Amino acid sequence: MAQRDPYSVLGVDRKASADDIKKAYRKLARQYHPDRNPDDPKAEERFKEIQSAYDIVGDPDKRKQYDRGGIFFGSGGRAGGPGSGGAGGGQGGFGGFESGAFSDILSNLFGGANRGGAGTAGARGPRSERGADLEAEVSISFEQAIDGAQVPLSVMTSTACPTCHGTGAKPGTSPKVCPRCQGRGLESQGQGLFSISQPCSRCGGAGTVIEDPCETCNGDGAVRTTKRYRVNIPPGVREGSRVRLAGKGEPGRNGGPSGDLYVITHVQDNPVFKRKGDNVEVEVPLTIPEAIRGAEVEVPTLHGSKRLRVPAGTHHGTVQRLRGEGPPKLGGGARPAHGDIHYRFVIDVPASLNTEQSEAVEKLSQVMNGNPRAKLFAQARGGS
Repeated sequence: MAQRDPYSVLGVDRKASADDIKKAYRKLARQYHPDRNPDDPKAEERFKEIQSAYDIVGDPDKRKQYDRGGIFFGSGGRAGGPGSGGAGGGQGGFGGFESGAFSDILSNLFGGANRGGAGTAGARGPRSERGADLEAEVSISFEQAIDGAQVPLSVMTSTACPTCHGTGAKPGTSPKVCPRCQGRGLESQGQGLFSISQPCSRCGGAGTVIEDPCETCNGDGAVRTTKRYRVNIPPGVREGSRVRLAGKGEPGRNGGPSGDLYVITHVQDNPVFKRKGDNVEVEVPLTIPEAIRGAEVEVPTLHGSKRLRVPAGTHHGTVQRLRGEGPPKLGGGARPAHGDIHYRFVIDVPASLNTEQSEAVEKLSQVMNGNPRAKLFAQARGGS
């Protein structure tokens, strides 16, 4: 059989996703399976070619090696060229194809992974599974987000049934070995050299069945309950930060580890400090005389106040930075670095003036004569 590209054998693009490759393989494997095409040597050879192609591109590591030229199609997934078992060499021209390998790979593909292949002797217990992760939300004040806090949290989760202690069976009874799969959790289909394994239709792959379920949990082995925690919110969190509590999620099944609990923080707005990434921004009003002459003004900080020097001739919107006085940065350890506070100066223009103020402004306008827009029009007409 002529050697071909494994992607073309499976009829997929080189950029196809792992799911697309698996779907294409399943379709072709069913179509050309020897059990569906008895006494058809061409179908058997085609099935071998399909399997050899999937053995490479269906495995993420082998696929990367093949794409880099480190594996030759027909080498049985081994690195090197045709001399190491390429097309035309080995057994059947496909790098030492063996019937047992087909059975194992098909078993994994159609639901038998980690449970043993078809025909494995002896019963095996149900596979342990990690518990699901949970999410919860807490609302905290701006001050709590800056300084850190410990807040109460209630979470709905599953816990082992107190009546059956998690077995799912009525007290005094216990789960039985599934009579259909003999505890393997798998059942096989097909005859002859090849067989396909899939989860047992009786026990769903658990390997055990509950004939007399617990009345409290209806055989689930778990009940819903509310757990209460005191969550340590680290200093420096912001809106939408996720705090991970390891092992506080849903409990695992069959001895598996528990999932994690992710706490999402919602921070209340502060009327003065506005969060801007790692920094905060504060608007500081200035009177017209302060902006013109310069001044020394007192400004708030996160934990008190400081005095800033405003240069003479400060424009509206000028920003002055106070380094290291902002919120702590997350992930900084016991002594985290801090962001900055940006003070944005805004000119406070009164909406109305009394008689004395109007007279003062009139005198100022007479002293500060000239048209500041003259240069604007000159530049608009092309002048310098």
